[in-house]
Amino acid sequence: MEHGRIYGYRFRPHGAIYGKPVDEYKGKCLAGKAIQVMIDNNLNFDVALYPYELVTYGETGQVCQNWMQYRLIKKYLEQITEEQTLVVSSGHPVGLFKSARSCPRVILANGLMVGKYNNLEQWNRCAALGVTNYGQFTAGGWFYIGSQGIVHGTYSTFLAAARQILHKSNEEVLRGNLLVSAGLGGMSGAQGKAIELCQGVGIIAEVDVSKIELRMRLGWIKSMARTPEEAFALAKEYQEKKEPVSIAFHGNIVDLLEYAVETDQKIDLLTDQTSCHVAFDGGYCPQGLTFEERTKMLAENKPLFEEKVKKTLFRHHELIEILRSRGTYFFDYGNSLTTTMYDIGIREVCRNGVNDLDGFIYKSFVEEFMGPTLFDYGYGPFRWVVLSGKPEDLALTDQTAMDCIDKDRRFQDYDNYLWIKHAGENNLVIGTQARILYQDGETRKKIALAFNRLVREGKTGPIMMGRDHMDTGGVDAPSRETSNIHDGSNITADMSALVYGGDAAMGMTMMTMHNGGGTGIGNSQSCGYGLLLDGSPEVDEIICRAVNYDVMCGVARRAWAGNPHALETVSLYQEPGNTLTLPFSCDDQELSEMINGLSK
Repeated sequence: MEHGRIYGYRFRPHGAIYGKPVDEYKGKCLAGKAIQVMIDNNLNFDVALYPYELVTYGETGQVCQNWMQYRLIKKYLEQITEEQTLVVSSGHPVGLFKSARSCPRVILANGLMVGKYNNLEQWNRCAALGVTNYGQFTAGGWFYIGSQGIVHGTYSTFLAAARQILHKSNEEVLRGNLLVSAGLGGMSGAQGKAIELCQGVGIIAEVDVSKIELRMRLGWIKSMARTPEEAFALAKEYQEKKEPVSIAFHGNIVDLLEYAVETDQKIDLLTDQTSCHVAFDGGYCPQGLTFEERTKMLAENKPLFEEKVKKTLFRHHELIEILRSRGTYFFDYGNSLTTTMYDIGIREVCRNGVNDLDGFIYKSFVEEFMGPTLFDYGYGPFRWVVLSGKPEDLALTDQTAMDCIDKDRRFQDYDNYLWIKHAGENNLVIGTQARILYQDGETRKKIALAFNRLVREGKTGPIMMGRDHMDTGGVDAPSRETSNIHDGSNITADMSALVYGGDAAMGMTMMTMHNGGGTGIGNSQSCGYGLLLDGSPEVDEIICRAVNYDVMCGVARRAWAGNPHALETVSLYQEPGNTLTLPFSCDDQELSEMINGLSK
């Protein structure tokens, strides 16, 4: 068996599934009920991409494999006590095991494969047999908060591009500039909102009109164009007025770029967020096919579909190169576009012209922007869900988090101070009441302690705190999260395993480890956590030992690789009981002379 899935549609509970207030769930302990909120939020119709197939985002990222597993997981969570741990293997609940209050309530793994078999062909076989699950990051990790989760990262990336590439000021940002991209799905759907928050003009190609309509309903896309000519004309109008606008082009990104080349359109920034980690399974639409034709061909003639995908990717590469020669800056958004180009034989994308060991000529958004300016300092996508479901509880946590930020320390702090200050008015919540905020380890700890105090004092209900996997140490992925690590360790996967193990040992409520993420099977390993803030002194202790560990383990690895900002962060890090290893660098020429001297 190599194809197909069993979903068990008839076992899906009737009616709408959504994250209800935590008190409405059955359970013997608060953690069991809280985790049910997180699972159901991932399957909310407004949140999930394909809710009936339990797919939350990224075309294939599932909460679990089927509705039978969903029901059994929910049953176990109703029964679990504070002295048990639920073990979940690729969506399959292995069982409840006796543990202790200080242990995680749930540990999960999704899609992990033995090295020899860690490829898409073998994974697809296992998925068809029902023995593995693709969890993306927070889909199978039960901590997706809608596109808000990626809006902040996209916003931070676009801000960095404005400063570093276009040399714009904090006040100008992307005002008057044009960014072109593709994709308006679960993750990529954040692009329009992020562009407008950065005061820019964006054209985003999308072949599936239903995704455009959803983003327009949410107010994250302002206008839809049906021809490239219409899209660029509207963009030019707003650029001249220096007003922000997000424009969806209903069509193929390659058609849009061909028009741009033929008519000499000026594009400042170019990227792509189609689901290229599954390019041959529908994540990338071939040129010349409508979305409906693509879906039909994929089901009836996959070899032809794959041939057309390859042909389109070759043309896509040609157009990117033409636009780059005219001054457009292209960066890879970590969706495996460049990796897939390499895989089909486009060796021109390799930095060394031969293989991918030295990276690609198209820098990823992490290599160029987020790695040096955020991850190396310890800043990452910290997030929380107020389990009461009350907007007023979320508003109080927003204010509390803002009060914890030293906005004058670094520009990163100032950016995030403004983000949280205006979060409410930007209407970012989709699904349950949740927020994302990029902060470093020390400030995350400070915020977490403040939140736990709010719960203890009865000012809010309980809070589930966590992060996206894409953090300082949460992901090992050479084409994305570890692309700015250049000591050769970018292709190793120790870091995420050490973060996972350490977080679990230190008492996080929920721990998860995944294969693939947004870059595809065999291309990454990642981990994430959830920590239930119930107001107790015991949780204060977990916060103090675990939250900064989760961050600084990754920063220490980046420092050992010689990343300047990580070295700076580790050298300034002081926490009683912790000692981090710093490398002593030597001059390359001096080292060569010493080695040559020994050989004489």
